[in-house]
Amino acid sequence: MRRNIFLIFTLFFSFLLFTGCDSGPGIKPLSQESVVLAFGDSLTHGTGVSKGQAYPDVLSKLLGRQVINVGIPGEVSAAGLKRLPSVLEEYNPTLVILCHGGNDFLRRIDQTATTKNLEAMITLIQSRGAEVVLVGVPKLGLGLQVPELYSQIADKYTAPLQKEVLVDLLGDNSMKSDAIHPNATGYRLMAEAIYDLINKAQKK
Repeated sequence: MRRNIFLIFTLFFSFLLFTGCDSGPGIKPLSQESVVLAFGDSLTHGTGVSKGQAYPDVLSKLLGRQVINVGIPGEVSAAGLKRLPSVLEEYNPTLVILCHGGNDFLRRIDQTATTKNLEAMITLIQSRGAEVVLVGVPKLGLGLQVPELYSQIADKYTAPLQKEVLVDLLGDNSMKSDAIHPNATGYRLMAEAIYDLINKAQKK
């Protein structure tokens, strides 16, 4: 009897653990006609590597479709928010990979403003009927860590979030071209992590 009760509890908590690990939001499956847009700053543009080595270029090969790179080095989130409407109008994307906020942290812009700008970007993207995948950017301090605002925004807007890869890459000198940008290997690993997230999200 005790053995049966123990087995039931074990199965029950295993079920909770399993379902809890698979609770992230999903996105609509991409078709061959889907337009994928990579929107952000220098981390999207591919600063530090040669043409064709930025993460959107690598991701394009992994997905088997074009990933349009509209990253602008040095851009803060307020400028990105102003730029976004015309970009959405021009490309009418199905999926937007949003990687923004790093320059806000470097310039010590108030995180409340960064949060509002990122939320406004996502609201605008979703209002156009597009899906959003969010990439968390680390903030320099006592070690590298992605601010909690990314998780809060992802939860609020039910957007898949990749928040580990840049912490791993920028914490490893062998993966960097300079203090704040990956090298070719780093951008490739960034693309692979985003690709895995997109694939996982499409299957939900």
